[in-house]
Amino acid sequence: MSTDIAALAARLDGAAFHATATPQLEDPISLEDAYAVQRASIQRRLDRGETRVGIKMGFTSRAKMVQMGVDDLIWGRLTSGMLVEDGGSIALPDYVHPRVEPEIAFLVGRPLAGRVTIPQALAAVDAVAPALEIIDSRYEDFRFSLTDVVADNSSSSGFVVGPWSRPDVDLSNLGLVLAFDGRPQAFGSSAAILGHPLRSLVAAARVIAEAGETLSPGDIVLAGGATAASALRPSSFVSLEMETLGRCGFHTDP
Repeated sequence: MSTDIAALAARLDGAAFHATATPQLEDPISLEDAYAVQRASIQRRLDRGETRVGIKMGFTSRAKMVQMGVDDLIWGRLTSGMLVEDGGSIALPDYVHPRVEPEIAFLVGRPLAGRVTIPQALAAVDAVAPALEIIDSRYEDFRFSLTDVVADNSSSSGFVVGPWSRPDVDLSNLGLVLAFDGRPQAFGSSAAILGHPLRSLVAAARVIAEAGETLSPGDIVLAGGATAASALRPSSFVSLEMETLGRCGFHTDP
């Protein structure tokens, strides 16, 4: 039985747009079809006037790969409608199961796609920054399979980028603290992202090429969570302090 890509895309886009949970996909679909649903779902956002601004990487820890029974990363698309201003606010009713995780963001300065080395990937970067990704599964009861997640844009829903720094910063083991109203929620290191965040950028170049696309100048790549995600709470200030790179944050409205 063939997968109705357009119908699934409309369903997941509608769940995100209206912040209404939807059941898991009833019939198993292939990973290829899941990415096709993701692409079609994001195209609906672009048709409403949003623009493509980059991609996010997921399952960037070995523990998460083992948990989900996969041997490769997943990825999702970022649009202008997902960008939250550093220090800005989000309304929790706009999400279904909102969580946050600390990340590193790369700003692409030159076209990047295909199988590249770490030095080649780094040469395409103009800047790096601390970042927070707001993830949100649109599935009821926060239950989903691997292909459910991919079809749902790999749970991507929002992101905050802090101050940009030169790309030659040593990113291998930067300490970080994720806090709510100044109270630490998670401690971690950039080393949790595949052992080095640049490995995630190398993977991003590969997966984007496999999709027939290219990372272009101005695109942002979120390298993946450096800690487990924390559930968001109303009326909080969420902050990330990252060694060398600095700080970023956002407020959650009541």
